[in-house]
Amino acid sequence: MTTRAQQEYDVVVVGSGAGGLATAVTAAHHGLKVAVLERADVCGGATAWSGGWMWAPGNPLARADGVREDTGEFRRYLRAALGGDYEPERVDAFLAAAPEMVRFFHERTALKFVPGTKICDIYGDLPGAGTGHRSVAPEPADLRELGDDVARILRRQLYETSFLGLGVMAGPDLAAFLAASRGNLRGLAHASRRVTRHLLDLATKRRGMQLVNGTALVGRLLRSALDLGVDIRVSAPVTELVHEDGRVTGVVASTSDGPLRLVAARGVVLAAGGFPRDPKRRMELFPHGDTHWTLAPVTADGAGIGLGEQAGGRLRTDLASPAAWCPVSLVPYRNGRTGVFPHIMDRAKPGSIGVLRDGRRFVNEANGYYDYVSALLAATPPGETAEAWQIADARFVRRYPLGMAKPLPVPLFPYLRSGYLKRGRTLEELARKCGIDPAGLVATVEEFNKGARRGEDPAFGRGSSPFNRYGGDQSVTPNPSLAPLEKGPFYAVRIVPGSFGTFAGLATDARARVLGEHDQPIPGLYAVGNDQASVMGGHYPAGGINLGPAMTFGWIAARDLAGIDSEVTA
Repeated sequence: MTTRAQQEYDVVVVGSGAGGLATAVTAAHHGLKVAVLERADVCGGATAWSGGWMWAPGNPLARADGVREDTGEFRRYLRAALGGDYEPERVDAFLAAAPEMVRFFHERTALKFVPGTKICDIYGDLPGAGTGHRSVAPEPADLRELGDDVARILRRQLYETSFLGLGVMAGPDLAAFLAASRGNLRGLAHASRRVTRHLLDLATKRRGMQLVNGTALVGRLLRSALDLGVDIRVSAPVTELVHEDGRVTGVVASTSDGPLRLVAARGVVLAAGGFPRDPKRRMELFPHGDTHWTLAPVTADGAGIGLGEQAGGRLRTDLASPAAWCPVSLVPYRNGRTGVFPHIMDRAKPGSIGVLRDGRRFVNEANGYYDYVSALLAATPPGETAEAWQIADARFVRRYPLGMAKPLPVPLFPYLRSGYLKRGRTLEELARKCGIDPAGLVATVEEFNKGARRGEDPAFGRGSSPFNRYGGDQSVTPNPSLAPLEKGPFYAVRIVPGSFGTFAGLATDARARVLGEHDQPIPGLYAVGNDQASVMGGHYPAGGINLGPAMTFGWIAARDLAGIDSEVTA
């Protein structure tokens, strides 16, 4: 291949999600010349469409709040949650580096964090489980302050997880919006301020300017990278790695001016987002891979992993799960597009249950999104379509979201008209419209209601863990996660298996170096984010276990590339 005159860098990063940008910012901070090559025409990958939370136990924000947990507790929890998939060396590297990663970005870059004071680990019955302060999220940002150079290349908020394109942040922001649906004056004032400002931004700027969640994370990382002189290029897919004397020394990228060779004197970092959009690998590795819907952008098609394999890297599929499952619903639009909505918080609210075609429940709906899909896949007989229905009554849909359908004062008719939301005056009528066994659904709801009135769920123990209760409604007693389904009409949304991204990825060591034959590091090649096999072994023990390790191993990789001793004390 004929290429233009080469350009020289110390580090070339392939991909611009959290892992890639964390690597770039850290490396540039330590004096290295860095280029980031992004295949899409905007930066952020799946990170920009995420909630932005990251699991980073022992972080300095927790310590500032007076919470000082021993690292042994984090290990104890992960050993219990991961079982035989626990990798001591990589887990220890993550646990040691995560607090220092948070400290570095919070104190020395444009990325500022807020603490997850009440966000619990998912499996509260396991030893070492936490009940808060182990997570951090990006502080909201104003795109005006981040600058036009960031705005030009920042991926926009995912429409399905927004309100008319306005992102809502988990915690007080979301609580205020939900309170507004019940007529709470403070909630109404908060929601009115945010929505009014957003509408003005749309009118004057033609986009939302209030950044929260993943867009705030990526926006702040981009500002940090640009301030440090990182060369960020969009619409620049990497087509091959360059090798010299057994070492990866650069890349060839496709640009509007033709092929371009970039030298990477220290190394290349793969951070291209895994392979959830690769139909071939999905069919090979995912249960019901032919009907799987991912929340990752179209560019997350395994290109980075393919480059790693061509260099001798090994794809690890020996994990508990190949992907970070999430239940999703499919949103039909008038222009023919199908949106994908992640059911993250609605399942835990009181007054809704998930059922199969036979009308029976199959899971504790308030557990993690990963657990919901795992249970759905396990309950689906071979050859049948994996699907469930999230059922709610009239009281629920006016107080809480049911998928894309928003609570008061947002009308329901657009979702009913499109067929996204089903409605029946009785449970039997609803069941017939959804293809659910009517007798089975009626019997399930009657049995569920008996326990819910007492605040109990004998079948699945919903509301028995701190994680369940935090996701519920604290104004509901005696169990914030439970309420009977009594008031018609009744509503339903169809749920199918989806994912945030892949767990399977390139084998790496504790320094994020890609491993080749006999588990030897390939000189000059690193992988972070979803291009790296999950340090959690294919399990989902807490929210933020994708972004936390992505940022942390990006920080580790950059320090290794800069020649800094990557060992830190926990």
